[in-house]
Amino acid sequence: MNEIPVYILFIVLAVLILMSAFFSSSETGMMSLNRYRLRHMVKSKNRGAMRVDELLNRPDRLIGVILIGNNFVNILASSIATIIAIRLWGDGGIAIATGLLTLVILVFAEVTPKTLAALKPERIAFPASLILKPLLVLLYPFVWLVNAISNGLLRVVGINTGSVGTDLLSREELRTIVTESGAILPTRHKGMMLSILDLEEVTVDDIMIPKHEVIGIDLEESTDDIVKSLQSTQHTRLPVYKSDLNAPVGVLHLRKISRLLMDDDVNKAKIMQQAVEPYFVPEGTPLHMQLVNFQKVRRRMGFVVDEYGDVQGIVTLEDILEEIVGEFTTDYASSSQDIHPQEDGSYIIDGRATIRDINKALKWHLPTKGPKTLNGLITEHLETIPEHNLCFTIGNYRFETVQIKDNLVKTTRVFNMKSNKAKKRILPIPAS
Repeated sequence: MNEIPVYILFIVLAVLILMSAFFSSSETGMMSLNRYRLRHMVKSKNRGAMRVDELLNRPDRLIGVILIGNNFVNILASSIATIIAIRLWGDGGIAIATGLLTLVILVFAEVTPKTLAALKPERIAFPASLILKPLLVLLYPFVWLVNAISNGLLRVVGINTGSVGTDLLSREELRTIVTESGAILPTRHKGMMLSILDLEEVTVDDIMIPKHEVIGIDLEESTDDIVKSLQSTQHTRLPVYKSDLNAPVGVLHLRKISRLLMDDDVNKAKIMQQAVEPYFVPEGTPLHMQLVNFQKVRRRMGFVVDEYGDVQGIVTLEDILEEIVGEFTTDYASSSQDIHPQEDGSYIIDGRATIRDINKALKWHLPTKGPKTLNGLITEHLETIPEHNLCFTIGNYRFETVQIKDNLVKTTRVFNMKSNKAKKRILPIPAS
């Protein structure tokens, strides 16, 4: 070493620092790769991705070859720096060399390359795999020895390095990925994907049309009244029942019966020949399951029944699709018969309106766990049926009952106290 010129030692030292930077950036780049994007690129036959994926199948070997190379060049660089310092400044130069080399390695071989690799992992990892893959073959005996010792220590603490995780995403993790996708996904597509993920949490009870709101054909009525109802209805499918919806006998599709309505001798028997048998759906069925069930039985409407077999309402395929793509009307708040906007920023809402419909129409966040309707929410909060009109708050919403009749809160005025218009109109009141 004493015969080697100092400038040659400096050149070797610089090369070793560059090699250290390569190993440091390779390690960070490999570990910072998006595994799902990598799998997509592997399926697309990207050669760089395929090389990296092969290396990552055994992360212990990959880390082993990187650390062997990194530690070797760092130790060798330290030795050469010591020789240079002694030849330039004598024994006192060792401390100077230690301090300077530490700073140089930190800046040029650790922090800078690792930061670059964390920001641009693919640009670092893919080219690095061209060197790391043959290097792994060359140093395999050393890598095997190091891994055998380290893996043995890991087995002592109960960790099996032979199995690589599948990196499966939970529903909430997938939701986070979709939410934070930014401009990669259009806002509408993002909302649809999130709605699909929510289908498991929503049941047919939440979206069904309640029994008292169902429009259908009562076979107890006269034939003329039934024909008039069929001719004037705006729906394509109508449930058919006797006296009460708890006794359904079928479902009529208006397309099948349109020609029959033009005949002079139309009667109930001919009408019922065009009806299909009723399809029943147990209450509490999750929407994602019911969507599959509709597909299996090739139906678009079902009668939701409770544990006693009583009909609670009807659910349609369109109702489920609206949970995914949104309301088919352009402005649900203005078209809903249950929600009436007022000039002061409040809303007069029918007590039978469902909480989910109110939240969707007004972009509110009323609690949905518990009662399904506004009347139910009010009576649960008050723990009684109010006898007189009163005011109270639930969260950020102020309620003023307007009409109470037949043991029900018929209509209520509701303020969103966070809206600018409502803040100018109302004064805060203590929560009841």
